[in-house]
Amino acid sequence: MRSYRLLLVAVTVGLVLAPPAATAGQDIPSPEAFFGHEMGADRQLAGWNRLVEYYDTLGALSDRILVDRVGESTLGNPFLIIYASSPENLANLDRIQDMNDVLTDPRGHDRAAIDAAIENGKVIFVQGYALHSTEVAGSQSAAEVMYHFATRDDAAMREILDETVSIIVPGMNPDGVDIVTDWYDRWVGTDYEGSGPPELYHHYIGHDNNRDAFMQNTVESQYVADILFREWVPAAFIDHHQMGAYTARIYVPPYAEPIRPEGDPLVWREMAWYGAHMAYKMDEAELEGAIGSAIYSGWGHFGFHWITPFHNIAGMLTESASARLATPLYVHPDQLRGSRQLPEYEQQTTFPNPWEGGWWHVRDIVERQVVATFSPLELAATNRATVLRNAYNKAARQTERGLHGEVKAFVIPSEQHDPLTMRKLVNKLLLQGITVDRATSEFAHEGRVYGAGTYIVSMAQPKRGVIRWLLGQTNYPDNSYTRNRDGDPIRPYDMSTDNLAEFMGIRVDPVGSPVEAATIRVATLLDPDGSVTGGANGYVLDGRLNDSFEAVNQLFAAGTAVRRAHRAGDGFRQGDFIVGPDASEPVLREIAGDTGVDFVALDADPSGATYPLSAQRIGMYQRYYGGNMDEGWTRWLLEDFSFPYTTIMDEEILRGALHERWDVIILPHDSRAMMVEGRDDPTIPPDYRSGFGEAGVAALDAFVENGGTLVTFARAGELALADLDLPVRDAVEGMWGNEFWAPGSTLHIDVDTSHPYTWGMPEKALAAYLAGGQVYETVPGPRSSSVRRLATYPDRDILQSGWLLGEESIANKAAIVAVEKGQGTVLMLGFRVQHRAQTHGTYKLLFNALMEPPSEGDAMAAGGG
Repeated sequence: MRSYRLLLVAVTVGLVLAPPAATAGQDIPSPEAFFGHEMGADRQLAGWNRLVEYYDTLGALSDRILVDRVGESTLGNPFLIIYASSPENLANLDRIQDMNDVLTDPRGHDRAAIDAAIENGKVIFVQGYALHSTEVAGSQSAAEVMYHFATRDDAAMREILDETVSIIVPGMNPDGVDIVTDWYDRWVGTDYEGSGPPELYHHYIGHDNNRDAFMQNTVESQYVADILFREWVPAAFIDHHQMGAYTARIYVPPYAEPIRPEGDPLVWREMAWYGAHMAYKMDEAELEGAIGSAIYSGWGHFGFHWITPFHNIAGMLTESASARLATPLYVHPDQLRGSRQLPEYEQQTTFPNPWEGGWWHVRDIVERQVVATFSPLELAATNRATVLRNAYNKAARQTERGLHGEVKAFVIPSEQHDPLTMRKLVNKLLLQGITVDRATSEFAHEGRVYGAGTYIVSMAQPKRGVIRWLLGQTNYPDNSYTRNRDGDPIRPYDMSTDNLAEFMGIRVDPVGSPVEAATIRVATLLDPDGSVTGGANGYVLDGRLNDSFEAVNQLFAAGTAVRRAHRAGDGFRQGDFIVGPDASEPVLREIAGDTGVDFVALDADPSGATYPLSAQRIGMYQRYYGGNMDEGWTRWLLEDFSFPYTTIMDEEILRGALHERWDVIILPHDSRAMMVEGRDDPTIPPDYRSGFGEAGVAALDAFVENGGTLVTFARAGELALADLDLPVRDAVEGMWGNEFWAPGSTLHIDVDTSHPYTWGMPEKALAAYLAGGQVYETVPGPRSSSVRRLATYPDRDILQSGWLLGEESIANKAAIVAVEKGQGTVLMLGFRVQHRAQTHGTYKLLFNALMEPPSEGDAMAAGGG
């Protein structure tokens, strides 16, 4: 548990030097006074540094506000968590947190402690703003929200402050606030006013930053998850967003159908309860256009507002209609449209007060977000004891369901293809606040023997819902809620499965009876603990480990020679990495400690079965038009595993002679049209329009012909198939709906592990297939021998988790092919093997392509073709 005493001392010292605290706001500047305009004023945006100054000012002048700088963002901006409550509550946060812990995880607490926590505890309510930075109102609304907390002195606000603790994340992506503000200010008053920025508004992942709650790859996600899943586990969470401009003015809870089951029913009731009051207060304030039970389904990606219900948190979303960044937008009545569970833009029970059209301003959004912030707090404060009692009920009942459910636990065997990735999986579970135990000795259960070091995740705990979806097989619903009137499937909101174990390639066994074994509780994150065992013949690194690739990259950076086994030998496998006996042991120990990879002594001279490696020159294409999230995620992944790379823009491709500067070029998932032609949009400044044209295509073709390796992810294969004259076609091109449908599903693949591009992979694996993926057939003819099928879908039972229609369309067809062309190779990865830095189980299908392959003679000797 975190202590707030040092933070409170620091704030107290600041208050000694500041003017006296103003409980009713007499000395506190309004946002309009501080920024020179009201929040949401036309063509006015406050940047992040100025917003931070305002929050610091509120924290210094108001005894209701506690500002915590928890760390830095990806680009080094301050990341703030702000607490708003009565002075008495802020002085007793540790005690309030202790009581909240009792209610959200009552295991081990007696009835007296539970009753005392209900009687004396406070409702914890978290709200986040400005996660998606082009949804500009959130960062502005948060400042007005905090001013209300600091200055309002009406009875409703006093009750909110006394009975609740609000935890506000005023900028869930601080870097993006500045990226968008700076871009908007640059072009305001010109023909390009209101256009989106050319790059991703999160340095790595852009709009996908709300898809990171269950992996927590970015530091921003880690800060928010620390509050939601471990430190506080609030009663409710609201993520304030914006949506398209041409439907309802604001979506409020509850979600539309279908919902994802296995959450406690009270969670869904609470969402409807809070959301109804939001809409009620908006209509009271004559803020038209609020709708609930529509647009956003209850089964969505496992971002923060969609994973929180399974943490027993009323995880909610608001989505306001957008303007053009900070520029007003005129909307005609005939432009307004329906949406999911709003078949026509007209009155219905969940939409009794439609907006009739006209000018739409950011200020309109700010007003709605302020109401959406405080109206649920009024309910929570007035019904404090009920909310706290049901916090206990949700946790206790979910624990009881786990105790008596069909699956009693998930067992993660110690014997894994990649045990270091297994440890990462365990850490991901711990970051969710899930209880994990580790077996201290071998044990048998349900006919299987498990070794010491096996991890056990009991379902008899409050977070059983999270466990079920992260570790259990998933079947997306196929019913009237998920199909339209014509029987065609409706695309899920993002993925149809979020099974962490399947993504990471880790075997997890569901068991139907309680596990009896000697165990210890895993209390802290698992750290890397690689070892170095000296040997006269050098060291071997296991090529099945993703982390061995990072170790090799660190060895390259240290100037250490590395070889790779092109065939198996005494004490090593094909694809293992070899380091000579003259390598610096301190360097090896440092790398082993950092990566967790063991440097194991070799018993025999490996030189006859190995070849020397050198670091490859890696380039990756990047375009404008708001950036490409798949490219950003790939940058994140390459840096995480210490792969040096160069970003390649259009002008670099058009210079030609690419083979002289790069060995491997990556085309992230994207359409051929976006890469080659760009977008015909006169609202975008000319210097930020991309597309390398036919000349760029010719340069990429020459790159391959001259010995380069071109790697395409999923839809980027369109370019290779259309322009590089390959004897391959996409077997599912043009298919849709009942013909072929696999929206964010895990599919079984058979892997040919003898090829250098697949070394270290298991023969059976899972592919995360999303919309835009490709499936390959070889075109009959004399060039068929140039195609190597590296991964193939089996003939039946292809689906593991998610939703698959038209299985026969991909049965026995290739998921990955390598095509020889001239002196080079085109490696076509039909699915995103690195998707969102989540699919650890297929990373090696990329990493191998970034390693120097063996010579033709070595490859033939190894039988790799």
